[in-house]
Amino acid sequence: MSMKDNNFIKSPKTIWGLSFILLGILFFSILTAVTVGSANISVEQVYRVIIFQIFGIGNPESLSKGAVHDIVWYIRLPRIVLAMLIGICLSTSGVVMQAIVKNPLADPYILGLSSGASLGATAAILLGIGAKLGGNYVGFCAFIGAFITSIMVMILANIGGRANSVRLLLSGMALNAMCSAFSSFIVYFADDAEGIRDITFWLMGSVAGAKWKHIGLIFPVVILGLTFFATQFRTLNLMLLGDEVAVTLGKDLNRYRTIYLVAVSILVGFSVYSSGMIGFVGLIIPHIVRMFTGTDHKKVVIISSLVGGIFLVWADVLSRVIIKGSELPIGVITSLVGAPFFVYLLAKRNYGFGG
Repeated sequence: MSMKDNNFIKSPKTIWGLSFILLGILFFSILTAVTVGSANISVEQVYRVIIFQIFGIGNPESLSKGAVHDIVWYIRLPRIVLAMLIGICLSTSGVVMQAIVKNPLADPYILGLSSGASLGATAAILLGIGAKLGGNYVGFCAFIGAFITSIMVMILANIGGRANSVRLLLSGMALNAMCSAFSSFIVYFADDAEGIRDITFWLMGSVAGAKWKHIGLIFPVVILGLTFFATQFRTLNLMLLGDEVAVTLGKDLNRYRTIYLVAVSILVGFSVYSSGMIGFVGLIIPHIVRMFTGTDHKKVVIISSLVGGIFLVWADVLSRVIIKGSELPIGVITSLVGAPFFVYLLAKRNYGFGG
């Protein structure tokens, strides 16, 4: 596979400059998104609450409690920060998965992680499995389902030979079908209309239930995952060239695929735990970025993460304002944007990694 690079963004100064610009856009997006909502709260009130909570500046009597404080600090800001983190998580995971399976149409869920998470959530909602684990037991069971599926994919791909991109892809497809069948079996025999509606809503994805404790849990995982993959750009570049080239350079890609798949599974698992299934982010964002940066993962990983964070923040804004007095699951917005882009990629015959 060609490693042809796009010259639009080439020099290190340009890359760093673009990264700082995107970081500024991300910060601006968060500050703007927090002022948007169905409740009629002025921009001044919003920022006064946030400044008081972060820096302790302001009148505690009026800013530490009340409806305005609760809406801004406990509802709006957590969901925006969570949307940013999920966007970073899924975009980074998408970049890595596309390199692992050497397929430009891969996404974070391609190796059966989505069906494993769906099976875990279905078992939790309809069978009550894990109900003693607390209020977010559905997300926890989904995390376990995704992680176990990833381990099974690696085991299956290594049976009868060393795992490569094709064997991983086929193993993921097989486990995806199996997990989907089990989920359908549970749904078919369940006499629980409300539970089935809950599953449907969960599969669409939402950050409406964001809490600071979720952010405290996922934030270090996302930062560590992003930092790790940002340092792995040489190996990720090598994966696009294939195992034969890697062998001549003395690199064992099988070991790195295993490590990367476990790391991606953890990232995707925490994403699913926090927000359910949000599709297309990990598919479309890496491609949009490659159109400007080329295929070098030294550029693609960091820039994709920032663009993904910006994208999901604004997707959350749209989900709250597109229908007055109601809220769409954020996964619906990402699908409405992502599906046409996916069709465009399929229709573009000469498309490859950054081609």
